[in-house]
Amino acid sequence: MFRRRALSFAIGAALAAPLAVAAPAPATGQYTVTALKFTVHTGGRSCTVDADLYRPAGVDAAHPAPAVLATNGFGGSKSDGSTAAIGKAFAERGYVGLVYSGLGFGKSGCLITLDDPEIDGKAASGLLDFLGGKRAAEDGTTADYVTADDAGDPRVGMIGGSYGGAIQLATAAVDHRVDALVPMITWHDLAYSLDPNNTADHDVPGAAKWQWMNGFYLIGEGQPLLVPSLDPSRINRLDCLHFATPACETVRTLNSGRYPADRTEALQKYARGVSPVSYLSRVKAPTLLVQGQADTLFNLNEATATYRTLTAQGTTAKMIWQSWGHSGGMNDPASGELNLGAGNLETSYVGKRILAWFDRYLQGNEGVDTGPAFAYYRDWIDDPDGTYATASKVPAPRRTLYLSGDGKLVDNRKKVTRGSREYRNWLIPTSHSESSIAGLIGLPDPAPHDTRGTYLDWTTEPLTDAMDVVGAATARLRVVSPKTERVQHSGDGADKLVLFAKLYDVAPDGGKTLVHRLVSPVRVPDVTKPFTVTLPGIVHRYEKGHRLQFVVAASDGAYGGNRGVKPVTVTSAPEDTGVLKLPVVAD
Repeated sequence: MFRRRALSFAIGAALAAPLAVAAPAPATGQYTVTALKFTVHTGGRSCTVDADLYRPAGVDAAHPAPAVLATNGFGGSKSDGSTAAIGKAFAERGYVGLVYSGLGFGKSGCLITLDDPEIDGKAASGLLDFLGGKRAAEDGTTADYVTADDAGDPRVGMIGGSYGGAIQLATAAVDHRVDALVPMITWHDLAYSLDPNNTADHDVPGAAKWQWMNGFYLIGEGQPLLVPSLDPSRINRLDCLHFATPACETVRTLNSGRYPADRTEALQKYARGVSPVSYLSRVKAPTLLVQGQADTLFNLNEATATYRTLTAQGTTAKMIWQSWGHSGGMNDPASGELNLGAGNLETSYVGKRILAWFDRYLQGNEGVDTGPAFAYYRDWIDDPDGTYATASKVPAPRRTLYLSGDGKLVDNRKKVTRGSREYRNWLIPTSHSESSIAGLIGLPDPAPHDTRGTYLDWTTEPLTDAMDVVGAATARLRVVSPKTERVQHSGDGADKLVLFAKLYDVAPDGGKTLVHRLVSPVRVPDVTKPFTVTLPGIVHRYEKGHRLQFVVAASDGAYGGNRGVKPVTVTSAPEDTGVLKLPVVAD
């Protein structure tokens, strides 16, 4: 048990619970639900947290049970289907559930502070006080029936997705009483999530995901209207109604298309400061990361960064790449995939892994097999029982291809043809990868496409065997852009060159698939120097007879782009050309 002195709410009696030593009650599938409210003092405000307590039948002080704490995704509440499903699913399996509306959502007060550990995390810590018997709800309800490791130290796990995923890491960073985490489809670094630059220079701004960002911003700002409330703790100011002020300033900077040094620094400082990237060193609870392949908001690279950080510091962590994410499958998961609303924990691969994780770290069953370090869903396998493959680590890029001057992608540097090709951007986007919110709400989306003259491509010969790519490809590139070179040191990052790298699967009939509509935005740090691009992680089989195509495009309608027209030339020669590396695995 990872322990530290509990952070408490400002009101409520300290109700110390005796250590529970009795045998737990057997799960019967029956439970009761009690609506509760708690007052919290956090972020300089006093506000109400609206929660539901799920208590399994037969659970009492003599027959305690571990607890599961969960909250909603962005824009949701304790009552939405996916959040309430967590309380129901685990109560049916004998866990005490405490499901609450996150700060600023549903009927909970306070501003939206993007899962800030010092605000949202400390509010969740107060709910741990309730589960540990150290305080009561506003109506006097107490919980003396949660398994305890020490006085005031309940045995608690957390699970949830997206906004309900990052809160787990934020809570575990400020309160080491949390025993197990299952963050799903969530972020590592919001500066990357909202303004990605897929080069190694993280101080250079990226290309804003304006569709995702503004969609969620409008949802957040509209909360007092979507859930009518006159609660003053939910109101900030007229030009930033419901968010914390730095969050609004971040959105305004990204929407402006300008990146002066001072505003860029403030943007990155705030976005990273509320993100796991800034506080993972304080997270000690065993963590099972579940990330979605169909996700252009929080891609697989985000979970990989969190996973590698946790394991490097000695925190127990494992990772699963499931099929569904924000961009598809959330409302209708593939056969055999986790669907909490359908209650298929025992019959889905991810569900069984989650149950084993909680069985090991909440129930204390040390003999339970919690599964391999890394597992990933394969959509080309028809058998639902065989869709997941496993590995001891995330595959690294190991197959090398070279960008030839004639537009071919070749496997030997000696096959590279000398040549130069040029593209130039227009003042409007000329490439389409996605309409970002479409996948989230189930609307149709036009097929990805690029406009002639505004991109370059390099294509392999038809594959003689199927090729499975699992992980993030990298590309080492050099471009020539004299117009950019003249302005790139202006002091405004917007004057640097923006481009978009991506991988297509080209079928024998010429049909092209942009895998999960994923692209890699890049704001080139310095066009006079070579740079490395990391593409979003994928799990994809390129079938025999298909061709792999690497594309560098000038724009993308889902992202911010270049300021002004910036012609770009890419030159290839056997001794000096672009290099693409793929994480290919054996079948």
